[in-house]
Amino acid sequence: MYQIDDTREILSPGLVIFRDLVEKNLAEMIRVAGAASRLRPHCKTHKMREITQMEIARGIAKHKCATIAEAEMLAEAGAKDIFLAYNPVGPNIRRGVRFVEKYSDVQFAVTADHSGPVAALGDAMASAGKTLSVLLDIDCGQHRTGLPVGPIARRLYEQIVATKGLKPGGFHVYDGHNHQANLDERGTAVMGAWQPAAKLRDELIAAGLSVPRIVAGGTCSFPIFAGINDPALELSPGTIVFNDWGYSEMFPDLRFTPAALLLTRVVSRPAANRVTFDVGYKAVASDPPAGNRLRFPDLPDAKAVLQNEEHLVIETSQADRFQPGDELLAMPRHICPTCALHQKVYVVAGGKLIGTWEVAARDRVLTI
Repeated sequence: MYQIDDTREILSPGLVIFRDLVEKNLAEMIRVAGAASRLRPHCKTHKMREITQMEIARGIAKHKCATIAEAEMLAEAGAKDIFLAYNPVGPNIRRGVRFVEKYSDVQFAVTADHSGPVAALGDAMASAGKTLSVLLDIDCGQHRTGLPVGPIARRLYEQIVATKGLKPGGFHVYDGHNHQANLDERGTAVMGAWQPAAKLRDELIAAGLSVPRIVAGGTCSFPIFAGINDPALELSPGTIVFNDWGYSEMFPDLRFTPAALLLTRVVSRPAANRVTFDVGYKAVASDPPAGNRLRFPDLPDAKAVLQNEEHLVIETSQADRFQPGDELLAMPRHICPTCALHQKVYVVAGGKLIGTWEVAARDRVLTI
């Protein structure tokens, strides 16, 4: 599955994308969704033009992002319907105006959960002679951003409708707290997020207001939301394009294959049962606890005992099989921030290294 015929051109630690597995994951994502038209995948995991173009080629026309740099990457890759699932404040309001000016052929939308930024966005867009679509950010239990369904949320949506320079874009319902391993329990929790939002949507429509879409869920809740038959629902998984060890371990019902691994090389044999690799925490996400950041598929008894910026020390009963320069593939537990640590990735297809791709949106600013 993870064959690389010739690794001599891969600098380590290097992030390797197995393109055939990405294609397989995209096909499974569309299968679960039921149609490419139901999808609005999040690009925050990959941040790459080439992955976006692979999605577009499969008929995925709507896209989601978390930064203006990611929005610009999507636009440059050819996306024409882009949703920034983030509340613009401060200079990002001005950057939002510049984005709609530069990419006038793109349908662009953002979120909001407070009257102040709504007013500021409206003033900025109206002054520029532009109109921006704004989605009400619904807090369905994570308590990170958004408003709970209720009178305050309804009044803010009515403010969006009434604000010159803005138009109502619907709701954003992200339930990132729903990590129940049991599928039935996760389903119950997801419906607890969906039903109040759908009820508020119905009330607003009955009052004559437009609620064109509800962008809902992430990777964990994706298959449950996919089972809801509602024409306004847009499904927004992200991580499953690459998948990772963490999601594979927690959610066996998600039939996606880790497609992005780190090639690492031995740099030292400091003790009889120890091997030191060149994959420090500057190359792999360090938000999982130390010792739980990487898995070696070909060395199942590896136990991480020390990790620094440029080193990973593991203990294994097979240490004597390794010499400096030997290689292994390591599977990140959390692929999203891992990608952001690499300027470029190495792309393998059919066992052959076919080139490199830039992680274009790892920076906060591209041109805007």
